Amino acid sequence: MLVFLLTDILIFLLILLAAGFGLYASRHEHLRAPWRRVVRSRVGMASLVVLGFYVIVGVLDTVHFHPRLEQRDTSAETAYSSEVLSLLDLLLTQLRERQEKTYSAPFATHLYAKESIELSEGRTVRDYPRLAFGGAHLADPATEQGMDILLISLRGLVEGLVLWGLIVALITLLISRRSGQGFRDNLEAMLVGRTQVSWRAALLTLGLMLVLSFIAGSLALEYHILGTDKVGEDVFYQGLKGIRTGLVIGTLTTLVMLPAAILLGIMAGYFRGLVDDVIQYLYTTLNSIPGVLLIAAAVLMLQIYMSNHETEFASLVERADLRLLFLCIILGMTSWTGLCRLLRGETFKLREVDYVQAAQALGVGHFTILSRHILPNVLHIVLIAVVLDFSGLVLAEAVLSYINIGVDPTMNSWGNMINSARLELAREPIVWWSLTCAFIFMFTLVLFANLFADVVRDAFDPRLRGSR
Repeated sequence: MLVFLLTDILIFLLILLAAGFGLYASRHEHLRAPWRRVVRSRVGMASLVVLGFYVIVGVLDTVHFHPRLEQRDTSAETAYSSEVLSLLDLLLTQLRERQEKTYSAPFATHLYAKESIELSEGRTVRDYPRLAFGGAHLADPATEQGMDILLISLRGLVEGLVLWGLIVALITLLISRRSGQGFRDNLEAMLVGRTQVSWRAALLTLGLMLVLSFIAGSLALEYHILGTDKVGEDVFYQGLKGIRTGLVIGTLTTLVMLPAAILLGIMAGYFRGLVDDVIQYLYTTLNSIPGVLLIAAAVLMLQIYMSNHETEFASLVERADLRLLFLCIILGMTSWTGLCRLLRGETFKLREVDYVQAAQALGVGHFTILSRHILPNVLHIVLIAVVLDFSGLVLAEAVLSYINIGVDPTMNSWGNMINSARLELAREPIVWWSLTCAFIFMFTLVLFANLFADVVRDAFDPRLRGSR
């Protein structure tokens, strides 16, 4: 039975808006031309492929449902569990359900700390117990583990290359039908780099991501490739689950921020006078309030509300989802001022250009001028600001969760992983893999988001168009 959380609905709405913008851009040359420059960039296409993997995982983790309970009586009415799962949970069932006793290192076959073990002859010794799932298929881990990991990795490598080959063949076939050229000629042109779209960079990145995904997936079925945490949960699974939280923070906050930034920024630059003074006073006052204190106060107010109205939430997932949405709203309310300033300054210039002055002289309404002359000419600034702010918002979630005013502690996020790693780093021996996992996933997303943002900025910047 499907479950629609508040953030799920907003994510699907955002996908529809993105599809609508893509359709709108495809019909307008001034928007279509910059995107052609983006797809010609090797860095842009490689970054887009990596970000696409993150988006796929995030979307799979956005489709939630109540699992059906097993019933012996087939004639009885179908019953559903109160637990809320996602498609990603369903695909990663083995990782989700395989829980050890406590910490274990990456690829370990024994626990990380010694325990008292009672032998068959009744004698008790202090040793490292075997894991219940990690490497449980090995009879003698000391001699078999190295070769087993190598064979599993080779199997994942072959599977990833086979799937990559099929995808390359399918893309080449579609391009051949559209262009009317031969399959072999198109394949050679793509691999050599003679196409308008930078297919070579995209396909090589796709191949690398598929190979790494299949190797990691194959190994994760037999080992805890990034270890387990204090309660024995798989850290690799937690890292994958944190992708949705990072994407939600980066995208939904933008959805909250854009209307206020665009509307107020354009109004301040176009109408000037009293309207400009009021809007300037508004965002100057908001900027004078420390953002962390404002977010902390809002989160504490929400916690008090949820404590006093526990019956309104059917599950812990809904409570955590509401807190995540509230955090996106607060971050959006505190981050729109920068874009508003940029749009105000750009609108000041556009207001004085000839075609806007002519429209005003002919008596064209303000709304028509704003929608047909001002807004289309500031869209490049909006798009640049969105892609540049995304990585900053992802990092903001990690910082806020680290100081316990971010997402709910029950929700999987990179910030919560880093927060829990504080105590683990103080152990002896040190537990380092939770922090490393969060760092790898976050670093990869932020790095390629920034690289893609640079490409989009260069493509949409009017000052650089003549030099390309």
